[in-house]
Amino acid sequence: MCKKESCIVSAVSVLAVVVVMFFPMTGTAGSLEPSAAPAPTMKTLDHVPPTWSQTLPAAQRFELVLNNAGVLDKETGIVWEQSPSIFDQQYWSMAIYACQNKIIGNRKGWRLPTAEELLSLVDPSESNPTLPSGHPFGNVQQGGYWSATTSEFLTTDAIAVTVYSGAVGNITKDGIASVWCVRGGQSHDAY
Repeated sequence: MCKKESCIVSAVSVLAVVVVMFFPMTGTAGSLEPSAAPAPTMKTLDHVPPTWSQTLPAAQRFELVLNNAGVLDKETGIVWEQSPSIFDQQYWSMAIYACQNKIIGNRKGWRLPTAEELLSLVDPSESNPTLPSGHPFGNVQQGGYWSATTSEFLTTDAIAVTVYSGAVGNITKDGIASVWCVRGGQSHDAY
């Protein structure tokens, strides 16, 4: 049995707990109106991740990066040497080594591209070279460029792509072809 004052205090305490539990304080929550307009949800091409299903005009597809030493291909996400050396013709194993040790735009991490990556630059509607009209590349050679892709028929051969004609062919790995290094994307074991 409680005294009148203590029973009243207990009842008020229980009532306060019930009010707080079932009727939370709204006075300190602030305004329900937004402080600013919502941000746009549309993305520009700079914010859309590359996909091989895109078809972009050269002006939107290629962007000079790494102090103009590299070219970002926004369709594939691969960075290409902007201007492969006209003197960089090697055996296949030396081409792999040359890319792995190359410093372009003060960056390492370069590799030989796959056949599919080289072919992604080929525009069948263009000729001499078959690169997209308005491309930013310099020193493109008429001969074949090594890929990291070994021939499916002969492991002694690798696939080369001639970007001047868009032709694909096998070259014996102890033959000579041009080297055009890339950075990023996915490679596969070239051996």
